[in-house]
Amino acid sequence: MKLKKLVSAFSIALLTLSLAGGVQVNAGSEEKKTEVVVTMPPTSEPAAGFDPAYGWGAGEHVHEPLIQSTLVRTTKDLEIEKDLATDYQCSEDGLTWTVTIRDDVRFTDGEPLTAQDVAFTYNNCRDNSSVNDFTMLKEAVAIDEKTVEFHMNEPYSIWPYTMAVVGIVPEHAYDENYGQQPIGSGRYIMKQWDRGQQVIFEANPDYYGEEPKIKKLTVLFMEEDAALAAAMAGQVDVAHTAAAYSGQTIDGYSLMRVESVDNRGFNLPAAEPEERDGIVYGNAFTADVKVRRAINLAIDREEMIDNVLNGYGTVAYSICDKMPWYNDQAEIQYDLDAAKALMEEAGWKEGEDGIREKDGEKAAFTLLFSNGDSVRQALAEDTANQLKELGIEVTTEGVGWDTAYDRAQSDPLMWGWGAHTPMELYNIYHTSDSGSAQYSPYANETVDAYMDEALKSSDLESSYELWKKAQWDGNTGITQEGDIPWIWLCNIDHLYFVRDGLSVAEQKIHPHGHGWSIINNIDEWEWE
Repeated sequence: MKLKKLVSAFSIALLTLSLAGGVQVNAGSEEKKTEVVVTMPPTSEPAAGFDPAYGWGAGEHVHEPLIQSTLVRTTKDLEIEKDLATDYQCSEDGLTWTVTIRDDVRFTDGEPLTAQDVAFTYNNCRDNSSVNDFTMLKEAVAIDEKTVEFHMNEPYSIWPYTMAVVGIVPEHAYDENYGQQPIGSGRYIMKQWDRGQQVIFEANPDYYGEEPKIKKLTVLFMEEDAALAAAMAGQVDVAHTAAAYSGQTIDGYSLMRVESVDNRGFNLPAAEPEERDGIVYGNAFTADVKVRRAINLAIDREEMIDNVLNGYGTVAYSICDKMPWYNDQAEIQYDLDAAKALMEEAGWKEGEDGIREKDGEKAAFTLLFSNGDSVRQALAEDTANQLKELGIEVTTEGVGWDTAYDRAQSDPLMWGWGAHTPMELYNIYHTSDSGSAQYSPYANETVDAYMDEALKSSDLESSYELWKKAQWDGNTGITQEGDIPWIWLCNIDHLYFVRDGLSVAEQKIHPHGHGWSIINNIDEWEWE
């Protein structure tokens, strides 16, 4: 009954949008062959608008922008290929990147895109970005109409991954309202944005690349249950969904799964507790590396994927799974007996109630998860059930993000990560100015040194081995035989109900966030 009401309510809402000039429910068959309607979670709607400085296209975990062009882009294999750039190179000292751009690109207002626009875009992101780190950039300088130099404060070998997500904006048409009415040079033009409801894109007729096959894209922002109802009503072409709905059968649709590095895992504070400025850093129980190693061995990841994700996921051992810089030494086998032996070695003896004890203390911790996230809650509950077999008592607790970051300094928290850049590894494990990693107490000078050296590499590819050594070099690192300050559980498949007859182009591995990634290659989709 609830689902029927959702379908009815959605149909009325969609009809209202149609009459207002939004989704064309009754469009003819010929028109539908070049139009697509896609749903996304409400969290995918950019609060600050379609401006690279404030999240559109330039966030850590997000997508290449549709409206703007980027200097380079990532391939399906996550290699770098040129887009606006015709050539790019880095100086031997790593402090200057020189990029030459095409001279045949125009913004949708007819003005040419020049190196000055590129320099302006990056300097603006450096000064104002609220979602990405540009502290490595000293200044972007336009040398001439086709050449821009990026002067770095420090060597940054993975700069191409930043260039792959930052959309170029027009200096002449940029102001505080740009995000509401963006002008770009990309594959699509934003034609209409109804906040909280939908955004409509149309193919850019003057795009310099291959002509998009899909001429019109409508994105509807809705929760998973409403997206399911929309698909059941036949009103959308692609509906995002979750494992909980994967058993649904919808006439005229099939379920598509996309592999991701949308990782779920939890931190284990790797230091003894210490209070600073009213915040506790560290946890006496998880500070013991043998305890952390035991926890890692005691997690049956396959069981989690089957029971929590209905089989729609892959096991995770690292924040770098499936990436070119992944170190497979992170992989382990579930071994409860070995985990129990480690707990015994650490002095934790099984008590009468099955919970281990040491020096009068229980083997226990609180595992936090974000309120309203059913998947993270379910993973936290499953973790608690599995670790009970090891003799560890885990109490789960839902929290808001207003307190979660501070609480995670002493209590493990179920996180979501995953990006197409090694900086994900750096941001989680590298020590900050406080002498500890940013999101959970941890420090290892050797790990830091490898990552610092990787950033100073002469080129991107040669840095990969150093990122791998930061994970494990044979003696130390962040994997099972090393410090293991985080436990990684699974990479969640991104699931979609897709209308029969729509050919969705091959997807690259999706990063964290079930949103814009699906339409990164919308210009390659087509109706059969």
